[in-house]
Amino acid sequence: MKGNGVIMKKIQKILIIDVDGVMTTGRFFYSEKNGKFIKEFGSDDSDAISLLKPYIKNIQFVTGDKRGFSISSKRIFEDMGYKISLVSTTKRVQWIHRNFDDAENVIYIGDGIFDHYVFKSVGYSISTANALPHVKKRANYVTARKGAEGAVAEAALHILDKFFVPYDPDKPLSKEVKYSGTWQA
Repeated sequence: MKGNGVIMKKIQKILIIDVDGVMTTGRFFYSEKNGKFIKEFGSDDSDAISLLKPYIKNIQFVTGDKRGFSISSKRIFEDMGYKISLVSTTKRVQWIHRNFDDAENVIYIGDGIFDHYVFKSVGYSISTANALPHVKKRANYVTARKGAEGAVAEAALHILDKFFVPYDPDKPLSKEVKYSGTWQA
């Protein structure tokens, strides 16, 4: 395959996206009675991830938020249809090596304080604009947008451009991909 006019030696096959701070604003809303009850997700990220489906067959999500897992699972698994795993923010490197044969074949999108460890152990890393400086410094690419404000959409377009075929807004969408904005009235 070609990326930026260059034939890539190794095509990335696994995309792992952190939920909190990447798919969401990273804010947790609590009430005295119910505890954690809301997370704010962005609007364009799901469709942008769909653009990657023809090229990346293994797209999944991780969250370290045990108390808010049901909220994240509702959005990621039930609404979007992707696998989501509860993985401690300090155990992600081990989780990746335990669950994937070749960490060099992983693209990871994160923003967390410990994600720089993950960035060092995967093939390609992307940080959101709102990550801490030491995390952004170790990323292969830093989005101009923040989590839940189009960072994942921007990252998806970057991945297409770098590793596969750039998104062409003048071409019709693939009929073989189910986009989240596709529904019948």
